[in-house]
Amino acid sequence: MMAEISAQPGGRTVISRKAARLDGLKKNWYRFSRNRMSVIGLAAVVLIILVAIFEQWIAPYPEHTGAYVDFAHSNVAPGKEFLLGTDQYGRDVLSRIVFSFRNALAMGIGVLAVAAPVGVVMGLIAGYYKGRPVSNVIMRIVDVFLSLPSLVLALAVSAMFTPTLFNSMMAITFSWWAWYTRLVFGTASSVRNEYYIQSAELIGASRFHILFRELLPNCSSTILTKMTLDMGIVILMGAALSFVGLGEQPPNPALGTMIADGYKFLPDIWWLTVFPALAIMLIVLAFNFLGDGIGDMLNSGEV
Repeated sequence: MMAEISAQPGGRTVISRKAARLDGLKKNWYRFSRNRMSVIGLAAVVLIILVAIFEQWIAPYPEHTGAYVDFAHSNVAPGKEFLLGTDQYGRDVLSRIVFSFRNALAMGIGVLAVAAPVGVVMGLIAGYYKGRPVSNVIMRIVDVFLSLPSLVLALAVSAMFTPTLFNSMMAITFSWWAWYTRLVFGTASSVRNEYYIQSAELIGASRFHILFRELLPNCSSTILTKMTLDMGIVILMGAALSFVGLGEQPPNPALGTMIADGYKFLPDIWWLTVFPALAIMLIVLAFNFLGDGIGDMLNSGEV
């Protein structure tokens, strides 16, 4: 689509910003939509978000997501009345899965909302001052955190506090920021000697301007792609913490807790474990497909 051009006195022309922006969005969507799996991932993510927002109206039995007991309908197999069956307390599995989506999304968003900004700022500072003491100190601390498996570190931190959704989020955040520092450090250190950075320094630009107006835009595509891919991984780690009793506590629904409660009844009462596990798989795959599409869109050249 050709951008609109408006003439100004003196023969000068300017491209309409609105038309140029629209043209850029169309090109980005074209790059993104070439990968069908990415479009499927986007649709699945939108569906998950809508389910989390309208859970009260989507869940067939909203009252089953709290302290509810109905032993007359315990361990009912999937059927017309309970599409995904019931658990040992007579609670509808589908309703509890629907309500657990909000906690899962809160886990992913909460962790990345803290870990990404902290890691990005540390990475920009370490990359710009590469070779100086401040950079060496930051990267040695990052090496310490990255030398430990993230899940093990999160388990150790979670075990020190009362098991809650917030504390499990903070435990994962404690180990996750280092990955963003390492990522941004690599990009920032590779462009710190470019001519436009040197020009900004020569004209007296502040360090804040150089870090956040010159270096950060060069890292934005990789940061956005990693954040999208990390959503699924963080949610999976949150489910792992819930599985061992260090996340969201009963009777509040959580996918990891549902699997922990149901695996002991395998293989007879299989639906208690299979359906929550499938829900986790759906979330992880959806964000992975979406992240791949965003990465391809941002890293591809002009069409």
